Amino acid sequence: MNNRIKIISVFPSLFFILFFCNTATGQLNNGSKVNMADDSLSLRKIIEQVVSSHPIVKNAEEALNNADARIELAKTGYYPQAYMVANFSNMGPVIKLSIPNMGTFMLYPDNNYSAAVNIEQTVYDFGRTKESILLENKGKDLGLQAVEQVKQKLSILTVNNFYSMVYIQAAIKIKDEQLAALNEHLEYVEKMLSTGSATEYQVLTTKVKISGVESQKVDLQAALKAQQASLNSLLGNSQDISPVVKNELQVEVPLMKQDSLLPYAFRNRDEVLLNNKRKSLAELKYDMVKLQNKPMLNLIASGGAKNGFIPNLYEIRPNYVIGLGFRVPIFDGMKNKFNLQQANSAITSIGYESESTKRNVSNEIIEAEVYVESAHKKIKQSELQLMQALKAYSLAETSFKSGVITNLDMLDAGTAVSETRLMLLKSRIDYATSIYRLNAALGNRLY
Repeated sequence: MNNRIKIISVFPSLFFILFFCNTATGQLNNGSKVNMADDSLSLRKIIEQVVSSHPIVKNAEEALNNADARIELAKTGYYPQAYMVANFSNMGPVIKLSIPNMGTFMLYPDNNYSAAVNIEQTVYDFGRTKESILLENKGKDLGLQAVEQVKQKLSILTVNNFYSMVYIQAAIKIKDEQLAALNEHLEYVEKMLSTGSATEYQVLTTKVKISGVESQKVDLQAALKAQQASLNSLLGNSQDISPVVKNELQVEVPLMKQDSLLPYAFRNRDEVLLNNKRKSLAELKYDMVKLQNKPMLNLIASGGAKNGFIPNLYEIRPNYVIGLGFRVPIFDGMKNKFNLQQANSAITSIGYESESTKRNVSNEIIEAEVYVESAHKKIKQSELQLMQALKAYSLAETSFKSGVITNLDMLDAGTAVSETRLMLLKSRIDYATSIYRLNAALGNRLY
């Protein structure tokens, strides 16, 4: 009888452990402060570090430096070009001219020397340089938008990794609580077995339950290691580190009218903005192609020294040349015509891609809304199921005290409470991730 009283005392402790943990989870969801480890990481802190240090972001940012160089290169079309030329040539046979009573004269020396500084300056290129600079500036705008897109995608990846770790950490904690309760229960059942108050079946069944929970915990620990490795990779940390994340489940739902969601997303989604910039870039390229058959006016100036001037052909004397060059394309073998067709086709293709992107964005918003609503309903259902499981456990405890049910029935009731807590936790995590997914679908920055 005393042994039975002892085992009865086990179950109220199990009940209070399960109820306390459920209450803590509920307080966390309601925004109350919960004591966490000092070294646990918040989602915001992780995202900030990822988007500031990840190699993919650095690579995208380095492309901006390349774009700056291309802009400056395009501006060089406004600047003159100067270069020095020096030549020596030996020519033969040298043509000589003989004049009676005057002698014989060479028309040019056999050894020719010349050195000059040449300057070329475009006077007017009918807008080629201007369009080229605009084109490179648009290319940089495209690069800036690409950086934002890379950061957003990394943020989404980080959010998924973060909440996977939140779930696994909490699940391991719940499994530890189950194991503690089951091992305590096993100790008392074995004592009851020694006095004949329990059967070997009860002991073996309890051991099977312990083994099952331990197996689940091993799987969870392996999954946690994998997620920690992914997080270390995102953060650039050593794989020897085992990061811990905070249980952040309080996320605000974006408050927007249904009819304003799509226009808002089309103004903010990186994919849509990138297509708009790509179209502007393609239109500039089309304008550039049209300018290829325009004339070009250049100034040419050259100054230096050379020999070969009459009367002293071997004397090196200064000389200069100044002139204008006017280039007018007449026929380019139809190259410009087909280049224009190609550029126009690129504009049309981007238009189709833009329409496809907008359809995908619309679909993503609808899916995100559905997931948010579904996760919210699951939270309500899981909360109701947890209340029912706790009530069933309380009733089972009363029935056990009166001898109506066995201790194994009590264990089943306690297991049901633990599983329901996991379901509620998963529903809350799904709700949080769905809100982040909706924000991402709308183009709201996650970083």
